[in-house]
Amino acid sequence: MSLRKKFNEEHSEVDTGPLNDILFILMFFFLIIATLANPNIIKLTNPKYKSETKSKQSIVVSIRGDGRTYIGQQAVIFDSLFAELSKRIDKKDSTVKQAVVINADTSVSVNKLVMIMRDAKKAGASSASLSVDGQ
Repeated sequence: MSLRKKFNEEHSEVDTGPLNDILFILMFFFLIIATLANPNIIKLTNPKYKSETKSKQSIVVSIRGDGRTYIGQQAVIFDSLFAELSKRIDKKDSTVKQAVVINADTSVSVNKLVMIMRDAKKAGASSASLSVDGQ
């Protein structure tokens, strides 16, 4: 005696093969549209220049391990460094931004380097950067 009823069931399947193709085409379409229609684009114009524009100039301060200090090729006493930098930095001409580059030996104390940077800023330099030479 059979207690179970037999249902007449049909198995239905959904073919998902074409679904991959459709999703790929839609993804490709939206990717192309997103790159073409970018609302965050800012249009810039190139700046106009004059033929007499002056470039950025640097003053090189070198300090050796034995304490000798130079501005360019000229030897300078360390205590008069601020006065020499003040002479060389032209504060009247605002179009020229002069920077001070400090070229130091690794044996020079950090205190001296900080003093040179502070003197350069006081003298009116736009920036003071450090380059260390190891011997």
